[in-house]
Amino acid sequence: MPGVEQSMQAFKADVMKREGYSVHPERPDDVKYEVAKELGVKLVPGYNGDLSTEEAGHIGGKIGGSMTRELIRLAQARLAEDERS
Repeated sequence: MPGVEQSMQAFKADVMKREGYSVHPERPDDVKYEVAKELGVKLVPGYNGDLSTEEAGHIGGKIGGSMTRELIRLAQARLAEDERS
């Protein structure tokens, strides 16, 4: 779907900002480096083939978990709104 990737990047940036991370509006994916640093995982731009799947999962889980919680919150708010209508 056209425009979905850009919308998802904006959503990720908003969610991670609310989680307290500094997110560059032009490079929201860079938040993964801040998350990795917080978790003590050595993530660098470029090749990261030496990361274990567990380390990579911790980074992705922190970001994806925050996004999932926000999606659930939005869905619940929409359902509650629909019930009132």
